Amino acid sequence: MFDLITFGEAMVRLASPDFMRLEQSSTLNMTAGGAELNVAANAASLGLKTAWVSRLVDNWSGRFICNKGRELGVDVSHIVWTPFDGVGQERNGFYHLELGAGPRAANVTYDRAYTAISNIEVGEIDWDHIFDGSHWFHLSGITPALSQSAATVCAEALQAARANGLQTSYDLNFRSKLWSAEEAQKVNRELVTHVTVLIGNEEDFEKSLGYKAEGATDDFAKLDPETYKQVVQRVINDFTNVEQIGTTLRDAKTGWLNDWRTLLFDGDNFYLSKIYEDLELVDRVGGGDSFSAGLIYSLLRGKPAQEAVDFAGGYSALAHTFPGDFNWATAEEAEKAMQAGSVRINR
Repeated sequence: MFDLITFGEAMVRLASPDFMRLEQSSTLNMTAGGAELNVAANAASLGLKTAWVSRLVDNWSGRFICNKGRELGVDVSHIVWTPFDGVGQERNGFYHLELGAGPRAANVTYDRAYTAISNIEVGEIDWDHIFDGSHWFHLSGITPALSQSAATVCAEALQAARANGLQTSYDLNFRSKLWSAEEAQKVNRELVTHVTVLIGNEEDFEKSLGYKAEGATDDFAKLDPETYKQVVQRVINDFTNVEQIGTTLRDAKTGWLNDWRTLLFDGDNFYLSKIYEDLELVDRVGGGDSFSAGLIYSLLRGKPAQEAVDFAGGYSALAHTFPGDFNWATAEEAEKAMQAGSVRINR
């Protein structure tokens, strides 16, 4: 039925304009965003048939989030809608963003307690029906962090995906504002047993799975491919179901100037994309989700490992050049970026 299905929460995103602090702003830019919706939307823009599964309250914010996915070609027919009770005992999430500049880092504030998806229950979604005839299922470590019931449904979904013969990818995506490393490891070590393609950086592997890279800095500002390779090898040895591991490597020089590259391990060899040096950030939120989408697209299209990581690297680098969570780059632009194409104006 679908090339790619994702499952998770998306929120209304409210961002202060022009690098302002939120308390400076008299207006906010409103769109939608969330890891799994981002991946579904980006993959749809690359040409895959995608669906996003979630649970939303049927009010203006739920319809706003749903419509943003639909606008970008994502199938939203499997969303579970819960009625708005007029009080807000269940609600849809929001997040507030201040973009960083120079030495000032970007900052995200979540407003996502008591959201509809945190109350999702086992059996509420007919996974076998959704997965019938589909090829790939993706989720991230943000979703099980929302509640115990959400974590249980993540396990239910991954098991059903594997039983139906789908490839499964999982972006560890550790969020310290949602849970502790101890809580994350307890849940993730079970979920990863059902995953074929694992995605995460050094911080994710340390906080989410307990694999610490030698020589990693406390702030994970510089990610060394060599130390990361050691971590990946240990993970593959412990989780034999994992066939491939990918990551983004970011050297955060300033709030809007980063070096960026991507890495893929296919079980035998490591493949690195080129380095996108001094990448100027319009908006860094969603860069990792663009890597996931580019990688899934490439693997579903049968690209060899080096070409897959090169494409995902170029596509995710371009994601930083657009405001908002979604990546508006085309596949042709990603191909041009990975081949070091000219950035002269197209006329």
